[in-house]
Amino acid sequence: MSHPRNPRALLTPVMRGVLDRIVRAGRLPLHALTPDQARAAYDAGAGVLELAPHKLARVEDLHFAARDGQTLAARLYAPEVQTRDASLPVLLYFHGGGFTVGSLATHDVLCRHLSHLAHCAVISVDYRLAPLHKFPTAANDAWDSVVWLRDQAALLGLDGTRIAVGGDSAGGTLAAVCALMARDAGLPLALQLLFYPGCAGHQNTLSHHTFAHGFMLEEAHISYFFGHYLRGAKDRDDWRFAPLDGRDDTGHPPDLDGVAPAWIGLAECDPLVDEGVLYADRLRLASVPVDLEIYRGVVHGFINMGRAIPEALAAHNDAARALRHAFQHA
Repeated sequence: MSHPRNPRALLTPVMRGVLDRIVRAGRLPLHALTPDQARAAYDAGAGVLELAPHKLARVEDLHFAARDGQTLAARLYAPEVQTRDASLPVLLYFHGGGFTVGSLATHDVLCRHLSHLAHCAVISVDYRLAPLHKFPTAANDAWDSVVWLRDQAALLGLDGTRIAVGGDSAGGTLAAVCALMARDAGLPLALQLLFYPGCAGHQNTLSHHTFAHGFMLEEAHISYFFGHYLRGAKDRDDWRFAPLDGRDDTGHPPDLDGVAPAWIGLAECDPLVDEGVLYADRLRLASVPVDLEIYRGVVHGFINMGRAIPEALAAHNDAARALRHAFQHA
């Protein structure tokens, strides 16, 4: 994408006002905190601009075992089932937070809203975070949750033949990686639902320079998160971290042919927007159906600002529509 000399002029008035209020609040940025402090600060601020949590017929805390035996938490959301014998399709969701912050709690409202709008179950996964758990732990946990859901869907009253994966930011990275792993494992997915996913191993696109400062997700945040998550420079070139330009064991970018259809929602004023567009292009070149939406004038993280940012509600509805369509045709 091309970007203007004055990128702040792209912001909607409401988005600009939100960013100005954040600056006036004078809180320390996450990258100035320890990881524990950053997680606490992110948790504390997560619901400030969110919608009121939607009431659902079923909200249930779950647990499953990762490949190393560690017990991981998940949370199931489901609307009321209209027919007694009907099993709901399910979206397996991975929260954002740079592989370092975020939790079930920070994305509770979003998962409730998607479940309500798409009339599907949503399972949010509490994968392990850096710096205690370095790459590729999050990717392994994400894939282990897909395998667990495939095996346990019927016991949970869900339709294991209609599974989608999704996530925002780092969670979008995990969802994209799981879509590739599912293709390789012969596990059909209905959709990969990606809100502004991280796709590239190196921050060298124009949008990373244009929106490096003053647009919520700053270059310092990205360096902070990746510095905690990655074991070293070599990890940046692993496709499980960078599905766009990473390499597999043969030294080549992963073949995207045959992966699940994608719905990709990007923020125009986001360092990650260019790599999201490039990933959509790569998927299309591999004949993968892609629905790409770019929400104008908003920044990274906007989907968690439903009370303040109208574009968040539009993105929720667009994503839910894509889920309903994918499940109907799965």
